[in-house]
Amino acid sequence: MSINYQTLSFDYQPCREQSGQRGDAQAVYPVIVVGAGPVGLATAIDVAQQGVPVVLVDDDCSLSTGSRAICFSKRSLDIFDRLGCGQRMVDKGISWNVGKVFLKDELVYTFNLQPEAGHHRPAFINLQQYYVEGFLLERAQELPNLEIRWKSKVVGVQQNGTPGTCEAGVTLTVDTPNGQYPLRGRYVVAADGSRSPMRNLMGLDSKGVTFKDRFLIADVKMEAEFPTERWFWFDPPFHPHQSVLLHRQPDNVWRIDFQLGWDADPVLEKTPERVIPRVRALLGADAKFELEWVSVYTFSCLRMERFRHGNVLFAGDSAHGVSPFGARGANSGVQDAENLAWKLVMVLEGKASDALLDTYASEREFAADENIRNSTRSTDFITPKSPVSRVFRDAVLKLSRHHPFARQLTNSGRLSVPAVLRDSPLNTADRDRFDGAMVPGASCVDAPVQVAGQPAWLLPQLGQQFTGVLFCGEQGIDQATQAALDALRTGPIPLKLVVVTRGEAQAASLADMRVVHDTEGLASARYDAAHGTFYLVRPDQHVCARWRQLDASAVEHALKRALCIEGTA
Repeated sequence: MSINYQTLSFDYQPCREQSGQRGDAQAVYPVIVVGAGPVGLATAIDVAQQGVPVVLVDDDCSLSTGSRAICFSKRSLDIFDRLGCGQRMVDKGISWNVGKVFLKDELVYTFNLQPEAGHHRPAFINLQQYYVEGFLLERAQELPNLEIRWKSKVVGVQQNGTPGTCEAGVTLTVDTPNGQYPLRGRYVVAADGSRSPMRNLMGLDSKGVTFKDRFLIADVKMEAEFPTERWFWFDPPFHPHQSVLLHRQPDNVWRIDFQLGWDADPVLEKTPERVIPRVRALLGADAKFELEWVSVYTFSCLRMERFRHGNVLFAGDSAHGVSPFGARGANSGVQDAENLAWKLVMVLEGKASDALLDTYASEREFAADENIRNSTRSTDFITPKSPVSRVFRDAVLKLSRHHPFARQLTNSGRLSVPAVLRDSPLNTADRDRFDGAMVPGASCVDAPVQVAGQPAWLLPQLGQQFTGVLFCGEQGIDQATQAALDALRTGPIPLKLVVVTRGEAQAASLADMRVVHDTEGLASARYDAAHGTFYLVRPDQHVCARWRQLDASAVEHALKRALCIEGTA
């Protein structure tokens, strides 16, 4: 049966707190997530599939309207894979790696975001937000310990107990069609969007810059011969003195963004009488198309000063906002979710101190600053604020035709990449020399491997727990390394072990470890790994530490640091 995600809605059902069952009013849930958009759903799924009960509340009863966020990066796809719905998104989405930049009607620059082979996922897919939410929702509904409550609006927030203790918690007042009730939780994740009622109820705000410009989004259904690429025009003849962005989406829907200028009337510009001529100017007088969704927007680059306030943690647009150029909004929010989920689980299970949640705030505040910085630079380039800025911008574009240095300055939106958390307190600094990008704080990259003789990929072998990855050459594992592995297997902190081999390592000694074969050598190359190299990887697949030779005591110390356990500073 085909599901129409654009019109999907859900019935309100009274919850246990309103059922009158004895004792229900005293229930304290480990995690409550507010907001059932992509970030809230991703957070709830991640926590629930690690065995922790979650309640997800949303004041609406339907998926998002219109395409909204459409560009989802390779890093987000890797996360969606771990949440159990990545393949559905890739199958439905439009995969792309190539972008083109035009000045007027002349191509000045082409870029490829993933020029090398050997990656499981493309650089990006385009997929309407309602599909992303729909696939996430279907995954959420498969989890027995995840309860979703629709038409449940949070109208009150009260923090209880001493912060940082097991007694601390949050009481929400939730308004429903059947009246209000208290909802108690140990931790609350506020993923309720850019206007965040949670933020307003707590008297908090976001600070930054609002750009004085307006843009029109037109989702146009049509048969078109444009390639599956990101096309961006500066000052095109069909929309002079402004910019236009063209993207393909599933279902023969094309996303077109028209820059309008600050003086444009947002109500007037959404009317078909204004939209259709703009689209026809791009496509041609004889083009046949239908308007599916239209919106006019302005945007800001801003964030909250702190993402953690007691036992309430803010994620996604409620915590930070950026311009849409670069697809950094939803992608950074999904990364917020993965960063936060494993830390909540570790704290709730007593495997880490409450201080670990402070590192969610510091790491994702750093990432937000990076996204805001890149987004602001893109916006300044796309919308010059002075004649001098425009002359500079146009000169850069013209030079880009022939000069690589100018292409580094061309900025139609620096596309989303995961932040490298170099200064995270959870990292252990290198004591050995390494080259390459897999520094402590970087997110792990994928590579083709074989498992049990079958083609596979590296990242799924790492899973969603602390993992030690040993790179082993054809000579196999020596006695000292074997003894270190045995010590880690029986250590106080559970650690999954993965061995990446170039040859047939001793099967008996590796029987209780995950063994993958680096048949093409790409895993070793991407991790600058020689025989004996060992990586410690976090549950969100960021590198924690690395060594040229395995030292069990050093790994245990790094594990304690990554969990904010006392005595590791």
